[in-house]
Amino acid sequence: MFRQGSERGPRVRTARHGAHRLFSLLAHDVALAAAVAALGLLVFLACFGPFIWRRSATAVDVGSSLLPPSRAHPMGTDSIGRDLFARFNEGARISLAVGVAVVVVGALLGGVAGIVAGASPGWVDATLMRIMDAILAFPPLILAMAVTIGLGAGLETAALGIMLTSLPYYARLIRSEVLRIRSLPFIEAAHALGARRTRILARHIVPHVVSTLLIQAAAVFGYTILTLAALGFVGLGAQVPTPEWGAMITDGLQYFLTGQWWIGVFPGLGVLLAVTAASVIADRARDILDPRGEYAHV
Repeated sequence: MFRQGSERGPRVRTARHGAHRLFSLLAHDVALAAAVAALGLLVFLACFGPFIWRRSATAVDVGSSLLPPSRAHPMGTDSIGRDLFARFNEGARISLAVGVAVVVVGALLGGVAGIVAGASPGWVDATLMRIMDAILAFPPLILAMAVTIGLGAGLETAALGIMLTSLPYYARLIRSEVLRIRSLPFIEAAHALGARRTRILARHIVPHVVSTLLIQAAAVFGYTILTLAALGFVGLGAQVPTPEWGAMITDGLQYFLTGQWWIGVFPGLGVLLAVTAASVIADRARDILDPRGEYAHV
């Protein structure tokens, strides 16, 4: 009993210290607090919006078409009377879910490729990096469009194309980090003491690249939201009648100059908030996790 209590105490203190550090960071950084609040709002709308606002995102009401924002329709209606607030919430759920899926799968595959390449010099490293160079030879959006067109337009193929273009960013960054860590004195000491390569990799190298992987994942999340909206904008993302921010912006273009600005502006604001929040969080995460950064003293 005494042993369990002694282990639980430090864990509780560590959790409290982590929470205190987080609140201190938010209190000292207005931009980070605003980014977290904006992303939290989008997550809230994506998760609970359909329960709070029970209108259908695909129900057509031609008699209520092109209505401006009001109490009945907070974001107005589109050209066939669909409620834009309900569609915005559904679009947030789709964009955030695809963003998380792409980030998780891309981080796992790209991270493993980077670790293997950095820990296995020779033909393995060369082969993996040449594959990543081949992917980087194409502009990311063009490659994502090519994959989507080749496999058939849709949300799943768009996510696959975006995930493919994100792999080199993980792999090359993690590879360079592994090569840097391998040259540090404590790794050389572990080799001198007879530690096996797999043990050194699992116990010493992988834990040190996790923070770098998380920072890159935050940056890729914003890239995913923006690229998914771009694919939806050109008709290669979610197909009709699925609400998706990029496709909603496309629908609003033809009505923007005639005064129905709300059709394209609100989904555009959703993309702007998500991408900006992800970028700010990724930037601050790099500063926080870097011991030489400006947040090391907080």
